[in-house]
Amino acid sequence: MIEAMVANRLTSPAPLVRVGDWARTWAVEEVFGIEAGLLNDDRLARALDAIAPHLEKIAGTVGARAVAEFGIDTARLHWDMTSMSVHGAYPEQDQDEQYPLIGYGHPKDRRFDLKQVQAGLAVSADGGIPIHARVFGGGAAEVSQVVGAMRDLSQLAGEQKFLMVADSKLVSYRNVAALLDAGVEFIAPVPAAQVQDEVYAALDLARAQVVDWVPGRDAGKPADQREVYRVLEDVHTLTGPRKRDPVLRVRRILVHSTAHSKGQQAARANRLAKASAELDKLVAAAGGRHYKTGEKIAARVGVIAARRRVVSCLRWHITEDEADGPRLHWHFDQEALETEAAVDGWYALLAGIPRTAAGPAQVLIHYKGQGTVERRYHDFKGPLAVTPVFVQHNRRVAALIQVICLALLVFCLIERQVRRALGPQQTMAGLYPDNRRVRPTGRMVLYHLGELTLRIGTITDPPMVQITRGVQLHLLELLGIDVTRTHRPRT
Repeated sequence: MIEAMVANRLTSPAPLVRVGDWARTWAVEEVFGIEAGLLNDDRLARALDAIAPHLEKIAGTVGARAVAEFGIDTARLHWDMTSMSVHGAYPEQDQDEQYPLIGYGHPKDRRFDLKQVQAGLAVSADGGIPIHARVFGGGAAEVSQVVGAMRDLSQLAGEQKFLMVADSKLVSYRNVAALLDAGVEFIAPVPAAQVQDEVYAALDLARAQVVDWVPGRDAGKPADQREVYRVLEDVHTLTGPRKRDPVLRVRRILVHSTAHSKGQQAARANRLAKASAELDKLVAAAGGRHYKTGEKIAARVGVIAARRRVVSCLRWHITEDEADGPRLHWHFDQEALETEAAVDGWYALLAGIPRTAAGPAQVLIHYKGQGTVERRYHDFKGPLAVTPVFVQHNRRVAALIQVICLALLVFCLIERQVRRALGPQQTMAGLYPDNRRVRPTGRMVLYHLGELTLRIGTITDPPMVQITRGVQLHLLELLGIDVTRTHRPRT
């Protein structure tokens, strides 16, 4: 039943109540030996109940088996969490406390009106394979899950060392101390609040090392139009919540990006332009019907400054004139603007990895692979349609999300297998109508294979997969699938 649910997610995702309809139009009985009528929502829900007590074991053993069977390199793993909104009341008293509790939190989709459940993925740099997945409650703080994820990955990796790359939620005293004690190497961006602007303003960009790396989106651009990264290195200190806690000193890589710098400059210019227009409008309205007093003018200036984020550079005062009433005078402090511009493009990475293993430039390159896990979440919520979730019990919600994580694992292995079989260029023609050469994605592979048909066989005439287009045969060959053999119904 669970295998059928995985197949459903890979081919045509449907709510549990519609899986039976899906099975009638796909070769489910021929492949899995399950009659379509048996795939009703009650039986599927009971299957979720059956695996719910074993989710951690499933996540660990299936991931480890995938690593062994497909030779996945786990030297670098990218960890991140995401949220899925659920529909329904899910009263806390009706939920099973042994499973992740559905509740309100910080939703990625901005649906603050809905409760949520969360999932964490550990994705290999080798092919972007989600070798480990866990389900968390809706109110679970991301910063609190890093240590648990590190322990899970350490158990999965065994004696092999690995580099854990994560987002800024990793950077807390407790998390960094635990990673250092466990001997797990890590890279994560330092939260902006932990690095003062004065640190960036004092840096000499001319002394920074240019990183020999080009983002994929800039590969076809002229050299002068590509994003350029530069790096410097110093030490970041973290102090514990108690006085007796030892001070932690970790490598800090200071990164400057020309694209980030241009983006921040454009954003600042936009904010200043909008603030200027609103302040000029207020100058004209000062002393009028709506702004007769200096207090009302001051209150409005405060609103404009906060909304347009120009508090640090806006200078203003109000004068009183007996004839004309209060008058507003304002300007932007040029020195403050120059100070703000001096930090444009800079951000920091924390690197719990020896310099002999990775210099500052290599640390940045490792971190840039974090986009892999973001792309997998795009697949998770796109082709595999993890949301919306329509399951009644939090136990079943957790089990369903774990099943979809298994589907994501298969999805990514298919993509990796096709790309590896294509050779170093990892491109092929025939996936798009214009026949251009592209890197195949799991979504595109399954789209073309989803148009295969199975001719039902007899006792003397075995079933046959009917191929209508050359790209289908090519993909099957890349996957190493013998289309002359089909699965027999199980007994």
